[in-house]
Amino acid sequence: MKFEHIYPATGQPNGTVDLAGAAEIDEAVTAAARAQRKWVSLTVDRRRDLLIDLADVVHEHLDELAKLNVADYAVPISFAGTAMLLERFLRHFAGYADKPHGVTTPVNGSFDINLVEREPYGVVGVITPWNGSLVVTGSCVAPALAAGNAVVLKPSELAPFAALRFGELCLEAGLPQGLVTVAPADAEGGEALVRHPGIGKIAFTGGGGTARKVLQSAATNLTPVVTELGGKSANLIFADADLDLAATLSAHQGPLMQSGQSCACASRILVHDAVYDEFLEKFLAVIGSANIGDPMDPATTFGPVISQSAADRILAAVDTAASNGAGELLMGGKRIDGKGYYVEPTVFGDVDNSSELAQLETFGPVVSVMRFREEDEAVRIANDTPYGLNAFVQTTDLNRAHRVARRLESGSVWINQFSDISPQGPYGGYKQSGSGRTGGIEGLNEFQQVKNIRIAVR
Repeated sequence: MKFEHIYPATGQPNGTVDLAGAAEIDEAVTAAARAQRKWVSLTVDRRRDLLIDLADVVHEHLDELAKLNVADYAVPISFAGTAMLLERFLRHFAGYADKPHGVTTPVNGSFDINLVEREPYGVVGVITPWNGSLVVTGSCVAPALAAGNAVVLKPSELAPFAALRFGELCLEAGLPQGLVTVAPADAEGGEALVRHPGIGKIAFTGGGGTARKVLQSAATNLTPVVTELGGKSANLIFADADLDLAATLSAHQGPLMQSGQSCACASRILVHDAVYDEFLEKFLAVIGSANIGDPMDPATTFGPVISQSAADRILAAVDTAASNGAGELLMGGKRIDGKGYYVEPTVFGDVDNSSELAQLETFGPVVSVMRFREEDEAVRIANDTPYGLNAFVQTTDLNRAHRVARRLESGSVWINQFSDISPQGPYGGYKQSGSGRTGGIEGLNEFQQVKNIRIAVR
């Protein structure tokens, strides 16, 4: 089926893409299974070298991938360094391909040998969202391949171009045909992938509503699923924080980060009452200095949202919050005139944390600012959410930083910095923000299944 892609910065067609249906998904899984058998028959040195070759090829095409990323969902090219993260994940996990994946364990009262081995699942289905598709591709595909699996990669139909090019680069790097098959698809194709009996594991990144459907479909074959889902992350700014730094971090980790279209965004900003007004002045100034424009212009720092329906949904949420008295509208809240789906960066002050504005994921350039007076109160408010992906702490007190970080119910806590995701560290959520991890040894283990072998010694 043909799908007409609409470029969010203009609202105009940007090309067409063939979407995979159930038949195409079946062909992709069959080819992947065949390629996986060839892949695991290679020496570990050869698999490592091929993954390094792929990282090298990606490096040679970073500019092209960055531009395709912009073409996908109009993220400003100034933010499109996500292509570099793809390379970093590939290079990092290539180093695991030839490392030991098992251990021996003692057995009580016996000379028997007990081996604990890690083996690939076979074919892994990776479902990526339209936002940040290259990062998710790297964080899931790289460890899956290093663990010995093949991958069927299903990017969103809203962001297919960079992923399709990555599939071509896999072949250019010398990976076996079918080892990484890219199959853009809509919900129907995604369901076919999840329900396919040839899939050993699913890695899904997206919204909670879709995740529930994925888990229901995966239950058909009891296929295990690792998920990275939404967030309503809190950013705690204490009175001793560097307020200039905090304002900059809060703006660029909030409404200016992909126009708020990232599960990693800090959309709830908790500020100590003693510095609330001073912080707010600096914060609004940083947002006000954002350069709104053509996403292909390196000077642009704020782009459109993904679609007309997304813009309508975001503005409706803003109107509801304003009419319900969820907080004081301090900035934005309107559509930006002109082509494309641009929505103003929007800030509410003195927000009630129990309001829908503070509790539900808006997935747009909308942030809620609220006050706290004591550390315990800040932690309580931060944890009062169904999500737990990220949390941020701005303070110059090292003891407080450690103390608060350990009390926050979040998969990642970032102290005085952005959410700088790296392949060395595990990433994932608590509560409704997902299960499992990508990155680090924990991410590698997600794509391996454990086998215990006991050998009798007489």
